Amino acid sequence: MKITHIGGPTAVLNLGGLTFLTDPAFDEPRDYQLPGRVMTKLTGPAIPAAELGPVDVVLLSHDEHKDNLDDAGRALLPSVPTVLSTPGAALRIEGVRGLENWEAIDLPRPDGGVITVTGVPALHGPEGAEAVVGFVTGFVLQGEGLPTVYVSGDNASLGHVKEIADRFAPIDVAVLFAGAARTVLLNGANLTLTSTDSVEAAHILGDARIVPVHTEGWTHFSEGPEQFLAAFREAGSEDRVEMLVPGVPKTIA
Repeated sequence: MKITHIGGPTAVLNLGGLTFLTDPAFDEPRDYQLPGRVMTKLTGPAIPAAELGPVDVVLLSHDEHKDNLDDAGRALLPSVPTVLSTPGAALRIEGVRGLENWEAIDLPRPDGGVITVTGVPALHGPEGAEAVVGFVTGFVLQGEGLPTVYVSGDNASLGHVKEIADRFAPIDVAVLFAGAARTVLLNGANLTLTSTDSVEAAHILGDARIVPVHTEGWTHFSEGPEQFLAAFREAGSEDRVEMLVPGVPKTIA
């Protein structure tokens, strides 16, 4: 698998001849005036949407938040043949295919095989957070002769990580949305994995290579790449982490 980090939760995954894009956010730095709060983007995309090249599949964890789907990202969606997200997103955005938890779809590969994408549980905060921030999904990608890849989406629940690990073991690569995102809407509760939680998630996931995203570029991300790597170093697991340089492709062995 090759992965290129664009910024925040946005990354390009090349797997089995298909190009996947996670949570498209391509706006330049700006403030978003939202009901009851302001979201501030600090850095622009390492690669602009216009320079991405063809994208086969968007993996959209949810559509309600600007750091996961901003204006430029939303404008990109009609050009992508397959956009997978939550059932709610499918009602709100034309052309989106919603996946229930554990629902799978087979996508044809150029070599005649398929990549199976399964929607998996995610919880964007503490128990009951759905009433405030909405529903989110993660994804698992599988294919013959390919690594099994888990894309967590905006998930803060280690219980869900265990469910996914138990069902799909062995997972070879885990793209974890971390950064300990916080908002006043939930009194500062963590909306995504903390760095310490990510270490525990890595333990649950066995021998998976760990790829952090969603740790920089927005003011509501409270823990950055340095804290993420430091937590794994302290746990003696730094060698499992695949740190990414925005805009630079990296092959995960």
